[in-house]
Amino acid sequence: MKTGIKSKMKRWSGWFGLMLLCTAVELRAQRNDTISLSLQDVVEMAKSTSIASKQAATIKETKYWEYKTFRSNYQPQLSLSGILPGYNKTFTEVQQPDGTILFQPIHNNNSSLDLSFSQSISATGGTIFGTTQLQRFDDFERNTKLYNGVPFGIGINQPLFQFNSLKWDKKIEPLKYEESKQAYVESMEQIAFNANGYFFDLLLAQVNYQIAVTNLENTKNILRIANEKLELGKISKNEILQLELTRLNAQKSVGIAKRDMEISTLNLRSYTGLKSTDRIKLILPSAIIKMDVNAENVLEQAYANRSDAIAFVRRIAEAKRDISKAKGDNGLNAALTAQLGYSKSALTVPGVYQQPLDQQEVQLIFTIPILDWGRSKSRTKTAEANLQFTTYAVEQDKQIFTQQIFTQVTLFEMMKDQLLLTAAADSIASEKYQIAKDRYVLGNLSITDLSIAFQEKDQAKRDYISALRDFWGAYFQLRYLSLYDFEQNRKIAYGNVQR
Repeated sequence: MKTGIKSKMKRWSGWFGLMLLCTAVELRAQRNDTISLSLQDVVEMAKSTSIASKQAATIKETKYWEYKTFRSNYQPQLSLSGILPGYNKTFTEVQQPDGTILFQPIHNNNSSLDLSFSQSISATGGTIFGTTQLQRFDDFERNTKLYNGVPFGIGINQPLFQFNSLKWDKKIEPLKYEESKQAYVESMEQIAFNANGYFFDLLLAQVNYQIAVTNLENTKNILRIANEKLELGKISKNEILQLELTRLNAQKSVGIAKRDMEISTLNLRSYTGLKSTDRIKLILPSAIIKMDVNAENVLEQAYANRSDAIAFVRRIAEAKRDISKAKGDNGLNAALTAQLGYSKSALTVPGVYQQPLDQQEVQLIFTIPILDWGRSKSRTKTAEANLQFTTYAVEQDKQIFTQQIFTQVTLFEMMKDQLLLTAAADSIASEKYQIAKDRYVLGNLSITDLSIAFQEKDQAKRDYISALRDFWGAYFQLRYLSLYDFEQNRKIAYGNVQR
């Protein structure tokens, strides 16, 4: 009997312990199934884990390696080339002195190695080079072999009166690289601006949902009081019907607000790359930012930091390069090649390097257009017209750039004032609604006036969130336009952006 009781006690203890464990897990889940995020949390999350941030980083990396490729064009190049083996066994036609053809057998090996270096000269567009070569020829039909080589040779290849791409690339490519680095910072600030939009989309949806739920509860309470008044004969049936309609509309608003909140949550998760499935509760951001800005300072920072400012210089340089190319490709084109060194043939490899003979080579290749029906002049004039057009376009873009800065600074100051006004209106509307609700309960306010106070309260809350959104949007837009942190008074940079 005692054994049975003990067995039951152990079994009940086990079940009780399991229930406690499940309860603890459930309570822990209830505590952890909601994640609170501030605006800064969402922005930093988007900058670090969003697809947009990864794309920006990939573009930055691509531009870095493109720049490294450009730099390598100005460094010495060393290469080894050859044919190992060059074996050949076949028949080939040989024309005889009398004009007939005989097919002679060929069985040989013609192998070679060439070690060479080259160095570009950016000032002239030419190339200096050096080489050492060794060639071996085996004739298996006659059982002979022969070596030929260039122990040492040095030369130059210099284009004359031609377009010098090396000189222009040296001017333009560093600008493009600096432009890409600032474009990466701009991309990150654009991500911050976009994240701000998704944050306030969800925040407004959450506020609308809270408003809808609160309005539904308040409507139910007011309807309960109204039914009591109806029994006492203090109000009409029509007023009850109006409250019933208000309750139904409030229930519909809860459903719509919940739907909008789920959609906004999904959009925020998708953009920021948030993997957690916990519910998101957003923290209302501050309405105060400690920073002073003026248009001249913002414009100065924008010209110092933005990729657009670098692009203005680059676009003019590219247009001038096109003129130089048009002139270089349309006139006298010539190329001078000169080489000095030693060469020798021998029956052995050491023999090639013993008392080699002088080797000289000079070659001038040129092309002179005699009749092109004005094509050369047309190309040059087209390039010059394009330079003029680019100059006007850059000037216009500078004006737009400047005007955008001044407009945004003005908007930021306006948003600060607007935020203060909407905050005051929200406070007044909430207090007015509370007074109206109390007066209705006491019976000295109509249902129409209560509904008006109802709507004004909700609209004032939404207007405040919208003003807050515009204020922070203007803040992030200022950062994007200037690439400058006016709170910390420093230039914005991300990671190894100098790479």
